[in-house]
Amino acid sequence: MARISKNRKAVTGKYDAEKLYTLEEGAEVLKEITFTKVDASVDLDVRLGVDPKKSDQMVRGVVTLPHGLGKLVRVLVLCTPDKVQEAKDAGAEHVGLDEFVTKIEGGWTDIDVIICTPTVMAKVGKLGKVLGPRGLMPNPKSGTVTLEVGKAVKEVKAGKVDFKIDKQGIIHASIGKASFSADKIKDNAAELINTIAKLKPASAKGAYFRSISLSSTMSPGVKIDSGSISGI
Repeated sequence: MARISKNRKAVTGKYDAEKLYTLEEGAEVLKEITFTKVDASVDLDVRLGVDPKKSDQMVRGVVTLPHGLGKLVRVLVLCTPDKVQEAKDAGAEHVGLDEFVTKIEGGWTDIDVIICTPTVMAKVGKLGKVLGPRGLMPNPKSGTVTLEVGKAVKEVKAGKVDFKIDKQGIIHASIGKASFSADKIKDNAAELINTIAKLKPASAKGAYFRSISLSSTMSPGVKIDSGSISGI
């Protein structure tokens, strides 16, 4: 018989895997069942009642979390020389064009977000095979293709999150760190959920929110009662 770890025993006694918690309760429970030595990421998974195969039911958007992500967001700005200083002043870790296009073509993707200007999209578009599968391809809808590169860099570093429904009809997004207070986790989760609610496709039928779950790195998921969240 497999040995049950001390942490697993502690988790079992602190929450009910089948219970639907309010968002406030769920955030508190999550902190109690997170035992990783590192500062674990907190994730929100939202299953929606839409068909992502239909273009008119694709749910995608951006949200700025009120308490940020609690981590350094590494930004690459691909732009022409006239925008380089603006990007650097805003805090971008990497700024340039041709040298980074070459590095990416060679497989380098040691960044979290790429922002570019519309004027360089012809070169950036060729990197789709590398950037697309990693979710790094700049997109006007997410605000990562813009002439206002300084503003875009500051927004990303302040906690702006780009989210998109996957093929299974689930939106998965990081919303902070386990070291956040329960209130901060709750606030960030509520901001994302309410943003998703506003994006409900007109053609979607039946229940829009099928399930909501909070989890941290290596923790089980805590089920959230969508009916307890104001605004949706």
